Amino acid sequence: MAAPGPDTGGRPRFLDAGEAALVVEFGARVDPALNDRVLALDAALNAKPPRGLAETVPTYRSLMIHYDPLALSRDALVAAVEGRLAEGGAARAGGRRWTIPCCYDPAFAEDIAEVADLAGRDVAAVAALHAEAEYRVYMYGFAPGFAYLGGLPEALALPRRPSPRPPHPPGAVMIGGGLAAIGTFPMPTGWYVLARTPERLFAEGRDPAFLIESGDTLRFEPVDAGTFTALERRAAGGEIVARVAA
Repeated sequence: MAAPGPDTGGRPRFLDAGEAALVVEFGARVDPALNDRVLALDAALNAKPPRGLAETVPTYRSLMIHYDPLALSRDALVAAVEGRLAEGGAARAGGRRWTIPCCYDPAFAEDIAEVADLAGRDVAAVAALHAEAEYRVYMYGFAPGFAYLGGLPEALALPRRPSPRPPHPPGAVMIGGGLAAIGTFPMPTGWYVLARTPERLFAEGRDPAFLIESGDTLRFEPVDAGTFTALERRAAGGEIVARVAA
């Protein structure tokens, strides 16, 4: 097995994940250029899938490929991947740019005062820093619609909690470990809840069920508590309350 090439464009590593999955690893860090390579390979394989390919799962820096080993051998899959890479991947349209409504009111931002103390700033400054940044959607993981975001300002790059806090509400906008995230379902977390969005990134029965895609970018648009409640009501009725640039 070849050693990983440089993060800037070397040959990836091919790592087995059991008998029916292969991980194509492009590097060892969270980086837009690596993620672009992951998404390009994902698009290329799905545009012209080899027989026996079951599913692809993109992450920050690697692509997991689930396959049927009775229909597609590991060697044939590696050859298919290398062929797509040699072709330069697939032409992938640029990610969409989203504006996501977000409420930083203390009633919806359970941990913002704690974050302000840890960051040495006041609550208003923390909210402004968070809202002014542009975030890249790297991947979904952990739970349906749980979106991992890069682009968090360095001043808010706090480590995760030493122990989980009680379950966060649906739509929690969180930070932790130098990243940002949007949660969908209530669950305990080691992240800090900084705000909440009325938008639903995952809605079973909606087409598409997952609202945003890996490679998209987004900004958070601050709204007050009254506006949040009105937007939440509309979102519950099936309306998409986030905006996407034309």
